[in-house]
Amino acid sequence: MTEVTMPKLSDSMEQGTILTWLKADGEQVQAGEDLLEIETDKATVSHPAEASGALQIVAPEGTTLPVGAPIAHIGAAEALPTASSPEAGSSNELPARVETNGAGTPASSPRALAADDASGNAVRATPLARRVAEAHGVPLEDVDGSGPFGRVTRGDVLTKAGVAGNRAPVERRPPSPPAPPTGAPAGELAAASSGKGTVEVVEPTRLQSVIARRMAEAKATVPHFQVQTEVAMDAAVAFRAQIKDVGASAPSFNDLIVKAAALALSDHPLANGAYRDGRFELHSRVNVGFAVAADHALVVPTIFDADQKSLGAIAAESRRLAERVRGGEVTPSELSGATFTVSNLGMYGMTAITPVVNPPQAAILGVGAMRDVLARVDGEVVDRRLMTLTLSCDHRILYGADAAAFLSTIRGLLEQPVRLAL
Repeated sequence: MTEVTMPKLSDSMEQGTILTWLKADGEQVQAGEDLLEIETDKATVSHPAEASGALQIVAPEGTTLPVGAPIAHIGAAEALPTASSPEAGSSNELPARVETNGAGTPASSPRALAADDASGNAVRATPLARRVAEAHGVPLEDVDGSGPFGRVTRGDVLTKAGVAGNRAPVERRPPSPPAPPTGAPAGELAAASSGKGTVEVVEPTRLQSVIARRMAEAKATVPHFQVQTEVAMDAAVAFRAQIKDVGASAPSFNDLIVKAAALALSDHPLANGAYRDGRFELHSRVNVGFAVAADHALVVPTIFDADQKSLGAIAAESRRLAERVRGGEVTPSELSGATFTVSNLGMYGMTAITPVVNPPQAAILGVGAMRDVLARVDGEVVDRRLMTLTLSCDHRILYGADAAAFLSTIRGLLEQPVRLAL
C-alpha cells in the first residue's frame, strides 16, 4: 500500500488545497496518471499518481492540508485500511472516505459530477471559471469544457464570451451585514458606521495572503537600500523601430530590460546571488522573473537562462508566460527558480517604482515610464526620452558600489541596444 501525501510543488509551498479528485474513490489508477488538482500558493496544478492500484480518498475536495499530510492511499483493494483500522490514522480531522451522493458513488468523484451534469444539477467547472462566467453572464451549461473530464476552465468561458485573451472582471460581493448585538440601540449602530459608511469585508485569496505575508517578512528582515539612475532610451526606441521596419516581431521594452538585466547579472555574480542562513549563494544560472498583474494579485513567472537566450526568444517566452498567468494556466515550475526580478509599472505611467526585495534574491529592478524631456547635449538643447530605473537591494549581500556598478551596466546596455542582439 502506498500513502499519498500532499506534495511539495514549489520551494515556497507550505500547504495546498485539494480542488478536484480526477479519479473516483475505489477506482483503479495507474502510476503516472493525473490523480487530482491542487491549488498551491502560486498556481493550480494536476498531480499524478505515484503508484498503481485501487484509490482510497482520505481528504475530500476543498480540504487544505500542510505538505506531507496524508490525502489518499493506493494499493490492493483488500489491503487498504478501513476507517476503523490503525493504518487509517488517528485523524478525527479528515474522513476516511469522501461523502457519497446516495447512490454509492462519491459525491466529489468524476463519475458523480458527470451524473450531476447529465441531470442538470451542476456543471463541472473550476472556481475561477464560475466567477468569470457570472461576471460575463455566460451560462456554464452552454460552455464546452476543455479541462480534465470536460471540466470548464476560465479560458473556455472567455472564449464563449468572445473576450479570450482579456482579463475578466471578477465581481466581489460584499458579505451579508452582521446581525446587530442583542440589546444594542439602533442609534449607536448607525453612529458607529456613519463615519466610514458601509464596510465591505473581503477575504484575500490564498495567493494574496501569501504575498502579504512574504512582503511583510521581507520589509521586516531584509535591510533595503535603493540606487536609481536615468536611462536615455532614444537608441532603444530607434532599435525597435528598425526591427519593425524589416517586418520582424519587435521585442517589447520590457524584453529589452530583461535581456539587459540578464547580461549584467552574468557580469555581477553578487547581484545574481542570495543571502541565506548567513552565507552568500552565487547561482550558476541567470533566471529572470518578471512581475505580471493578474486577478488582483502579482505573479512572477521566470525566464530561465535569460542571459543565453536571444531577444526574440525572450520576447516569445515572456508573451507565452504572461498569457498563461492571465489564463490561470501557469505551473509552479514556471514560477520558481528566479534569481532576480524585474517589476515594470511604466505601462501605467508611473515615473518610478521602488519595489520590495523578494527574498532570498539579492535585488529587484523597478522600471518607470519613458518620458520626453529637453536636455542639453554638447551645448545644444535636444529632445530626449528618459526612463527611471530603481534597484532595491539586500544590503547584506550587495553594497552601494556593487549595486551602482550593476545598475550602470544595465544602463549602458540599454543605451547601446545593439549589444543586446549580439
